[in-house]
Amino acid sequence: MLHTLYNTLKEFDSGTGTGTGTGTGTGTGTGAFYSLPQLGQALNLKLERLPVSIRLILESVLRNYDDLKITRTHIEQLANWKPNAIRTEEIPFVVARVVLQDFTGVPLLADIAAMRDVAKQMGQDPKSIEPLVPVDLVVDHSVQIDYFRREDALDLNMKLEFQRNQERYQFMKWGMQAFDTFRVVPPGIGIVHQVNLEYFARGVHQKKELTDPRHNPIYYPDTLVGTDSHTTMINGIGVIGWGVGGIEAEAAMLGQPVYLLTPDVIGFELKGQLREGLTATDLVLTVTELLRKEKVVGTFVEFFGEGAASIAVPDRATISNMAPEYGATMGFFPVDDKTIEYFENTGRTSKEIDAFRNYFKAQHLYGMPAAGQIDYTRIITLDLATVTPSLAGPKRPQDRIELGQMKQTFTELFSKPVTENGFSKDNSVLDQAYKTRDGLPIKNGDILIAAITSCTNTSNPSVLLAAGLLAKKAVEMGLSVAPHIKTSLAPGSRVVTEYLNATGLTPYLEKLGFTLAAYGCTTCIGNAGDLTPALNEAIIQHDLVAAAVLSGNRNFEARIHPNLRANFLASPPLVVAYAIAGTVMRDLMTEPLGQGKGKDGKVRDIYLGDIWPSSQEIHQLLKVALNAEVFKKNYAQLTQKGDLWSKIEGIEGQTYNWPKSTYIAQPPFFTDFRMQPTAPQTSVKNARALGIFGDSVTTDHISPAGAIKETSPAGLWLQKNGVLKADFNSYGSRRGNHEIMMRGTFANVRIKNLMVPLQADGTRIEGGITLHQPSGEALSIYDAAMRYIAEGVPTIVFGGEEYGTGSSRDWAAKGTQLLGVKAVIACSFERIHRSNLVGMGVLPLQFMTGVSAQTLKLRGDESFDLEGFEHIKPQQQVTLTIHRANGTQQRVPLLLRIDTPIEVDYYQHGGILPFVLRSLLTH
Repeated sequence: MLHTLYNTLKEFDSGTGTGTGTGTGTGTGTGAFYSLPQLGQALNLKLERLPVSIRLILESVLRNYDDLKITRTHIEQLANWKPNAIRTEEIPFVVARVVLQDFTGVPLLADIAAMRDVAKQMGQDPKSIEPLVPVDLVVDHSVQIDYFRREDALDLNMKLEFQRNQERYQFMKWGMQAFDTFRVVPPGIGIVHQVNLEYFARGVHQKKELTDPRHNPIYYPDTLVGTDSHTTMINGIGVIGWGVGGIEAEAAMLGQPVYLLTPDVIGFELKGQLREGLTATDLVLTVTELLRKEKVVGTFVEFFGEGAASIAVPDRATISNMAPEYGATMGFFPVDDKTIEYFENTGRTSKEIDAFRNYFKAQHLYGMPAAGQIDYTRIITLDLATVTPSLAGPKRPQDRIELGQMKQTFTELFSKPVTENGFSKDNSVLDQAYKTRDGLPIKNGDILIAAITSCTNTSNPSVLLAAGLLAKKAVEMGLSVAPHIKTSLAPGSRVVTEYLNATGLTPYLEKLGFTLAAYGCTTCIGNAGDLTPALNEAIIQHDLVAAAVLSGNRNFEARIHPNLRANFLASPPLVVAYAIAGTVMRDLMTEPLGQGKGKDGKVRDIYLGDIWPSSQEIHQLLKVALNAEVFKKNYAQLTQKGDLWSKIEGIEGQTYNWPKSTYIAQPPFFTDFRMQPTAPQTSVKNARALGIFGDSVTTDHISPAGAIKETSPAGLWLQKNGVLKADFNSYGSRRGNHEIMMRGTFANVRIKNLMVPLQADGTRIEGGITLHQPSGEALSIYDAAMRYIAEGVPTIVFGGEEYGTGSSRDWAAKGTQLLGVKAVIACSFERIHRSNLVGMGVLPLQFMTGVSAQTLKLRGDESFDLEGFEHIKPQQQVTLTIHRANGTQQRVPLLLRIDTPIEVDYYQHGGILPFVLRSLLTH
């Protein structure tokens, strides 16, 4: 609503356009805005000392003041943000838009379709359930690398994608016609975060229907949430945004503020410059390692200083992209001249750019802060000159390895216990050679997948050009990649193909096997496609620790491929270099990549330094990569008449008819819905442990995205419903069907349930297995959960540190709820998963410092009571009573991680979806 609170509604020179985000604005040159400088004067506060990210959220709170959901108290609390205050207040943050990817977007669309069903059943207009902000869904998670190292790989992979996902795409087409503000970017365009960076983000928005008394349009900055944790990539251009679960995104779409606890803001000062030959990937892996050690989970990280000012926007976006890996809510870079330059180079209109620049200057938000200008919670400093060539792995993105230590690190981890991130193997077999049934030699440490993939790096022209230049030099020196290595190039935008072609580098990448295979997430999300049967057999038969190297952001266990246990993140040029080497058991700093021809034509050893491109060589090609006309042309035609997407036909109507499908099913979350919520549980009695897990259990462990095993509960269900193994597709593609997803919960082939006894060799059977109590029978976690539900026995899941780290995967919470789990008790939670658990009505509970399932010596044969939440307050203490098999009892205090008052409401309504639906149907 329009208001004049604190006399903050002011005018500014918007330049020549209105900044509508369409590129066709025709404004008067004057715009209206809610002025932060005026707010500071009215409240007698030095707002310029606040972090830039806090001020941008403050603008949203001020502009959306309605004295109902957002009050003066909210505005003044945030305006009085102090660097080291105790954080108890929540911020109601209204976003400008929402972005989705298809793995999370399809179940979200299903939930909203089910809400419309409820509205219709209650005699109300289904159109009352309608997104109130623009929603963009990019189909980027569905394509797999089935075909590779051939010219027609892209065409064949896309045809297979459409064949597998037709039912899902028909459902999306229904959504496009049913909802007014819902747009789908079809397959084959790119990755959501790169499309967001290059196209969706327009700097500032305006509401055409909202003007000041002089009829000037109201301008406001771009802000968003997205259903993918790497939504933070947009922070690289000064846009506030982060990843949320689908259930939170649904609430934001339907007009609810996104509520967050007022954050600490960590200032990250970058000094100096990167040394010659270093890449943005080396920098981001260093930043990730450093910030994980600094424990920045749930904070905003804001970059500043001369080093930050010197970094180009694609490099900033790479650093922002991996905020989930270092645990922060955001990795934010303020708007400055380099941001404007990026907008110019990527085809935004001069009208949009003028409005963007002038708005931020009018708000005193323009420019990279220098040291001492901002009051941060604390400051971390990194000298860019100390960054070294790096990879990360083999199981977590924060485990950085210097390039020169790669061989030694793998050798050490080979025999280290699993508890120390190792593989628990006997060193005597490390160098032993085996053969596949078709005669191919294979050893531990061999690289079997090498993928240039992921939004993190393929959005960055400098590292992709570096990969192309390295490939050119390698080919010219006679180097090659062994044909059994699965190589692929899957950029996040068609623009990448344009500039690789324009610079003449494509043929060299193709000669090394890096042919264009897809435009999408592919290997990074677990869509690497399978290895040959012979390779799979050999790996399993000899228990080999084989490797993948990818330019991605995630390398959690079983994510890349269920049989590849060592997965390393690296820059695109290092991916190519390791593909040539063929093994991680070669020190690329001191040992040759292979034999080739020197400049004199003689055969000799070729080292990495012989083919590594210089910064000058890369810089000379960058002007080709950042060509505004190419960006304009690419995004002017999101679909072409007669293409595969145009041939998909969806049903019409305001409600969905839910045809029989193993991909899309009506969600069960609104069964028996009533306008009056049932009384929430006030205690949990005689519960059993469904699983006891260690540290760093990720959302990939809880709800895998990759391949479905034939013998798993989900695989058996698919076969029972007439689906052949060849048509299983992936868990991620089937998230629109709860029958599969609940069976896939805790079904990762590498998850380790500590309830399962150790074997004679000290290892533990991996996979979604548990022991049913009191019978002691070994069952799949799904089957045990169903038996407990039938017996009327509630269940609890125990975890260690960083429980729920990884993707913003709401099915990790939805599946947990559908398995009958009442509470998850862990040493610490990752931000998004904790929020998702609350949003699904599952209690997140945290052990006090120094206490864990291990210190309590939990075996899994105990029963448990939870008490003390009759009158819930945020972050109150509750009590866990452990009833051991020997008859003894122990009472343990826990911290209730329902963090804010609105989360109390969500929990008492049975979750965020029933809460929002009741609100919409009431009004």
